[in-house]
Amino acid sequence: MKKQSLIKGTFILGIAGILAKFLGIFFRWPLVMLIGDEGLGYYQMSYPLYMFFIATASGIPVAVSKMVSERNAVGDNEGIIQVLKKAILLMIIIGGGFSVFLSLFSKQLVSFFNWDQKSYYSLIGIAFAPLIIGIMSAFRGLFQGLQNMSPTAVSQILEQMGRVIVGVGLAYILIPKGIEYSAGGAAFGAAAGGLLGGIYLIRKYVKVKKELGVIKVRNNIDVMGKLLYIAIPISLGAAVGTVMSLIDSILVPQKLLQAGFDVKRATELYGQLTGKAFVLVNVPLTLSIALSASLVPIISEAFILGNKKEVERKVQLATRVAMVIGIPSFCGLFFMSDPIFNLIFPGHADGALILKYLSISIPFIVLAQTNTAILQGVGRYRIPVLNLIIACIVKIFVTINLVPIPAFNVYGAVIGTVTAYIIAAILNVTAMTRTLKVKINYYDVIIKPAYAAILMTITVVFIYIYVYNNTMSISISCLAAISIGALVYSILIILFGIFSYAQIKTRLLKRGVKW
Repeated sequence: MKKQSLIKGTFILGIAGILAKFLGIFFRWPLVMLIGDEGLGYYQMSYPLYMFFIATASGIPVAVSKMVSERNAVGDNEGIIQVLKKAILLMIIIGGGFSVFLSLFSKQLVSFFNWDQKSYYSLIGIAFAPLIIGIMSAFRGLFQGLQNMSPTAVSQILEQMGRVIVGVGLAYILIPKGIEYSAGGAAFGAAAGGLLGGIYLIRKYVKVKKELGVIKVRNNIDVMGKLLYIAIPISLGAAVGTVMSLIDSILVPQKLLQAGFDVKRATELYGQLTGKAFVLVNVPLTLSIALSASLVPIISEAFILGNKKEVERKVQLATRVAMVIGIPSFCGLFFMSDPIFNLIFPGHADGALILKYLSISIPFIVLAQTNTAILQGVGRYRIPVLNLIIACIVKIFVTINLVPIPAFNVYGAVIGTVTAYIIAAILNVTAMTRTLKVKINYYDVIIKPAYAAILMTITVVFIYIYVYNNTMSISISCLAAISIGALVYSILIILFGIFSYAQIKTRLLKRGVKW
């Protein structure tokens, strides 16, 4: 199977991820229209528990990616299949156990977390997803380790398509029974999407196994031990990250009640925070997740082969790409939050100000994720976990103290999130530079993209105002401004020398050549 470079792999996964996110927005849009912010709040209360499973199991596909990359580098084809089989076994145990747990103890969990009883149906709806998604993610780890991101990219789109079609369909069918039932039907879409994406990956795997020429695979107990050794600290770090969302689901609605809001309004504000603002913030973060997924196997391969110069080159490139993604995303969402909300949620645009301030966290999340991937690639699994635990403690402290204050209310949770990721990013960058003894050229990787993003933002705002004054249409002016802004930014990153035209031309003409 042909390998893909860091830029190409990131591009493929990033484009697929963005398409999947836009499909996800098409999922949210009819959902908001059907069940409103209150119903979205019920749906979102169950979601952090599902994401907690995804985080708990997330170390396994990363470990698969790293171990497959190492075995592929030395031509150990049998070892590649050994890794996948052990990973699938682990996912069946973990995912199946989590699905059974959610199915049997949903009512007890709702009571324990002090959620509204109507969120029970969403929890039941999402209970089927962990087993299916877990097995699918093991196959994704295989393809990422082979440094071919295309199968993962296609599976992401298929997963989201299944989720939209089944989730929205069930939400529509069940709306006469009540918004809580409709939210539960929407939650079931996650399992349907995972099944569709998983079937595609299994079919691709059959072809890859033939290419590798592996007929019989011996049992190797050591593989399971190494998988767990790599996966556990990564999973702990990811779990700590999703604990931030779980903290919001537990603390924010309750603390909003202390701030003087009634139950319905508290649920609506929580829905605006997690079901709208976080969803839109996650769109650009799809690119950084794609970067991280591409980075781990590439860094691992260079590191295990002792190629220090290649490791340093990839670190510099990855950091530059991270900032090229993070800074303009923050600027765009910060200054265009209101038009974007009106474009995506027409008639239900409450919460735009939450998005505005939450977008400040984007560059820091991207930087933290990128440096986490770098540290994982060189075998430093525990450092990002400890850094994220520190950030999580800060978030809890800020959320508990600010949300009950009426003047802050839900924005207290936003401040907590932004502060936490600033701390995580600083700690991860410091750890990475000390570990690899790499000096980052901050002028090239931060200042230049910032210049380009500022000029892009001025252009976007000007175009939006000009087109709106002539059309009086938020949709047309917003789409025109975003499209022209993306074009202007692409030109500026070449003019400022962030990425050279020669590099891009070479990459386009000689697709087999790595940058």
